Amino acid sequence: MSPLLEARDLVRIYQTRRGLLGRPSNVRAVDGVSLKVRRGETLGVVGESGSGKSSLGRMLLGIDTAQGGAVYTNGKAMPVFGSPEWRSLRARIQMIYQDPLAALDRRISVAEQLREPLDIHRIDGSESRMARVHEVMLSVGLRLDQADKFPHELSGGQRQRVVIARALMTEPELLVCDEPVSALDVSIQAQVVNLLADLQHDRGLGMVFISHDLKVVRNLCDRVAVMYLGRIVEEGPADTIFSDPQHPYTQALVSSVPQPGRALKSRIILQGEPPNPGNRPPGCAFHPRCHKAEDICRHTVPETRSAGVECRAACHFAGHASLRELA
Repeated sequence: MSPLLEARDLVRIYQTRRGLLGRPSNVRAVDGVSLKVRRGETLGVVGESGSGKSSLGRMLLGIDTAQGGAVYTNGKAMPVFGSPEWRSLRARIQMIYQDPLAALDRRISVAEQLREPLDIHRIDGSESRMARVHEVMLSVGLRLDQADKFPHELSGGQRQRVVIARALMTEPELLVCDEPVSALDVSIQAQVVNLLADLQHDRGLGMVFISHDLKVVRNLCDRVAVMYLGRIVEEGPADTIFSDPQHPYTQALVSSVPQPGRALKSRIILQGEPPNPGNRPPGCAFHPRCHKAEDICRHTVPETRSAGVECRAACHFAGHASLRELA
């Protein structure tokens, strides 16, 4: 059976320029990314800011066109952005944005914004659309008296529930969630994460969950893909990634998550900032910050290789060392 969503060797390049007279440079925001999302599965995409996570999410939806590679849904190539076929597909693939207040129209009531996807895609008769609005509001924990509210009259958690409800209106097969809880406080984060987990379980949704919060990813995701400077450096089942990471970058990220019984000395502190993506280091892009870097890392780009059951990592030494040895 074809995966619900598949990306093959995706590339996205942006051209930047420093000042009016500066030379243009190419930034490979997404550089040869391949991944799959199965039905009913949640794939977490993690990495530091600037690693290309949000660009990848937009490419998976077809909003940003791939300059290399392709995206497939149910085995079929993603239609051209803006075409009737693409608009029809968007009813089945929806996005949940990071900033709910920016994602919502402040001039339109909650009910109108929830009904809008049904009007655009001509789903259900006009008489039953409001009933559908009320049904979805209740399913995400909103009260019916909030239907006439405007976004600024709601709390941050309530606004994010509206964004989730709007994404669910067309009964999609896949949700792409771009940092959906980063703007919320911890208690509200837990409520929204639990809501997403319940919806995913009840509806059998596929989900791509983009985040830099590893605690949330560990609790929610079935599989995890770790990005660094536009590339996936490690991918595998969430339990394996967090218990026995193979790539030094993943080891550093996982070591930063507090866990009972783990000594503080096992924490791996990354030195310096990520390199300029417009001037990628030769060899392994992570080698300037890597605690295991050797000469081969400085001049040879590592191939993605098997690093255990259903795991792969782009490291010359994957499989030779684990976080357990550092604890």
